[in-house]
Amino acid sequence: MLSIPALSNLPAMVGLLRKNRNAKWNHLSIVLGFVFCFPFCLLSFSQSFAEAKRPNIVLIMADDMGFSDLGCYGGEVETPNLDRLASEGLRFRTFYNNAKCEHTRASLLTGRWWHHVGASATVHYRGPTFGERMREAGYRTLMVGKWHAGETPYQRGFDRYYGLTDGCCNFWNPGHARPGEPEPAKKRIRRWAIDEQEFEPFTPEEKDFYTTDVFTDYAVKYLEEYKNEEQPFLLYVAYTAPHYPLHASPEDVEKYRGKYKKIGWDKLRTQRFARQKELGVLPPNAKLSPRDPSLPAWEEIPEEERDWWDLRMATYTAMIDRMDRNIGRILAKIEERGETENTVIFFLSDNGASEDSADRSTVVGSMPWEVTSYLTQGRVWANASNTPYRKYKTTDYEGGTRTPMIASWPGTIEPGTITDYVGHLVDFTPTMLALAEQEIPAEMAGYPLVPVLKGKEVQREWPLYWQFRKSQAIRNQDWKLIKHDSGKWQLYHLTNDPTELTNLASEHPDRVEQMASQWETWWATQGEAKKKN
Repeated sequence: MLSIPALSNLPAMVGLLRKNRNAKWNHLSIVLGFVFCFPFCLLSFSQSFAEAKRPNIVLIMADDMGFSDLGCYGGEVETPNLDRLASEGLRFRTFYNNAKCEHTRASLLTGRWWHHVGASATVHYRGPTFGERMREAGYRTLMVGKWHAGETPYQRGFDRYYGLTDGCCNFWNPGHARPGEPEPAKKRIRRWAIDEQEFEPFTPEEKDFYTTDVFTDYAVKYLEEYKNEEQPFLLYVAYTAPHYPLHASPEDVEKYRGKYKKIGWDKLRTQRFARQKELGVLPPNAKLSPRDPSLPAWEEIPEEERDWWDLRMATYTAMIDRMDRNIGRILAKIEERGETENTVIFFLSDNGASEDSADRSTVVGSMPWEVTSYLTQGRVWANASNTPYRKYKTTDYEGGTRTPMIASWPGTIEPGTITDYVGHLVDFTPTMLALAEQEIPAEMAGYPLVPVLKGKEVQREWPLYWQFRKSQAIRNQDWKLIKHDSGKWQLYHLTNDPTELTNLASEHPDRVEQMASQWETWWATQGEAKKKN
């Protein structure tokens, strides 16, 4: 219900006017009263209506998913719900993350470079999160899934929370063994929380527990619980899929079983690249990067080993498939609430696919639907997931830092559009504040994406920066400078060479020196700020 104070005062004002002893003026007095009040009524109505129409915001993030895995980005995985959001909304050709879980979340939650606010599983962020800012702006703030950012979401601005406060867990049972079951494969017991209450260890009693499903259960529950509120909501859904361990049901795995054994990773990369070109999600001049030179060709893999590799990729894609189905449940609940037209939805991945190639199963030969299984995707398949880009999670090459990014806002975003605007996850907090009609603090590193969503031509602020362990990179418009481990600086012109195939460092030594100095200054300045806090 809209609040219009001027209308509530109107009867009293009219009553005063009608006390006029000259009866012939009574009707005129009433009219004059309405005329006097109308501008104030209109102003109050406009203000209330504007506040009521501030959009809901849903931010969904996958974990360790490559650029090409979704159907709408070239993959063969069945992702009809995300594909529909893409067909009805906007896709970015170039959108960046921080190449690592914690570091992505630090920038995502604060709108600042990660080392300015801190990043680890135990850090206490300096400065507010978007949960805190949006709650102050009058939004109902809800979160489910992986936090991985120190403290708990409940302490950092979220009204409700259910999920994993650590970085990864067993999908079937993230705690101790249940009666009649073996001990789950895990590196250690992970921390979970419901609102302000932490559980360590968390031992689910439900035999059909699966993290992706349960995260969605709580997201839908929260949307139902607050459906009659007038205030808009912010829902942050941080899935752990398809992060290792690779866990999926027999039915989900069977859907993809044998598909990858027939084509192998080399042909898969070629097929996905062709599909990406067809869809238009790559720059027209993009070339497919060669297979990682450290990896074998599929044809070199012995026949008896191919079924095992097929199982890994079939499980990985089954996890994405199931995540998409769960996203469909969230979309259905929003539609049931009648909020589809007034809800902005974003989807991205926290980094590229991971090159981790281990088997940490506690029982040899465990299948992905068993709690004792702990497989990873493996570098060979991760190279395909990141098609057409080079390298993986934890590197600052495009394969580590590029993410598919979908934005949906019915009635505002032109359906089926693709943008060349270069976005970065530091843009999310400024974007949320802009949608909430709030002032954007000067210390924000990002730029609000609202004009981009509306199809306007805008320029972002440059440069963009990255750092993780020994990886360092800077992008200034067309040029990107990157150094990995103990290697030398490499220089790429991304407009001409989107997949980083030709190192131009020797041809442009002055540019290398200038950009390297720019990166060093950025890192040193923020480092000093970090020490002062």
